[in-house]
Amino acid sequence: MTVAVTTRRASTPFSRYRQALWLLTARDLKVRYTTSFLGYFWSIVDPLIMSLIYYFVFTVIFHRGDAVHQPYIVFLLTGLLPWMWFTGSVGDTTRAFLREQKLIRSTRIPRTIWVLRLVLSKGIEFIASVPVVALFALLTLATKTPAHVSWDALLSIPAFVIEAVLIVGIGLIVAPLVVFFRDLERAVKLALRFLFYASPIVYGLNELTNPTLHVLAAFNPLSGIFSMYRASFFPAELDWFAVWVSAAMSVVILGIGILVFKNSVHRVLKEL
Repeated sequence: MTVAVTTRRASTPFSRYRQALWLLTARDLKVRYTTSFLGYFWSIVDPLIMSLIYYFVFTVIFHRGDAVHQPYIVFLLTGLLPWMWFTGSVGDTTRAFLREQKLIRSTRIPRTIWVLRLVLSKGIEFIASVPVVALFALLTLATKTPAHVSWDALLSIPAFVIEAVLIVGIGLIVAPLVVFFRDLERAVKLALRFLFYASPIVYGLNELTNPTLHVLAAFNPLSGIFSMYRASFFPAELDWFAVWVSAAMSVVILGIGILVFKNSVHRVLKEL
């Protein structure tokens, strides 16, 4: 009786969907890392190098870290690492249908998997890069401005969920539309460059003292998400108004993404 129940459960559509999603995600990670010499360490080296570059520019050249958000390297990492998950996933979703057209046409698995597996693989890379933050936080313990973990670190869990919802929503919008409008891929890249400076990555949301500018910045869905991540070491960065705006906007964007994807996927398959 137990075997029969287990077999029946294993054959449910949700179970098959989950298995297919994980197999494609694992394949992406395997291709990306097992064929390289450093393998997993690329998920650490890449954000580490980027963080050190920005740290040098904003502290050594612009002297930003002298009095603001010490230790600045930890402040920078807590914004830069989730940003890299966001920009990497959104950038990859612009090629979600174009990269493997033959495989997409020849399989009957739900088409949303081709977007979700990109978000999931980049999310795993993001989690794998978290030790970089822990390492620098430990290194600052021997300095005059050590980093201390607060209980607000638990907010990183809902921050991860909200960011995942946001990325999936954007991906479901972008992936099918790029098939019809190829220039959209370049437009997305330009938008991401602008969004980097419009998001509180190298600066904090609470530094925007102008009330109007602060409210406008809060309607960037990444602002509330980053404030939750940063609250792990900088509790003063937590902005609940921005958090609720981020959560609401992420859900709305996901809803729009589902509608766009559902209404366009059949035409996408004909276009490929």
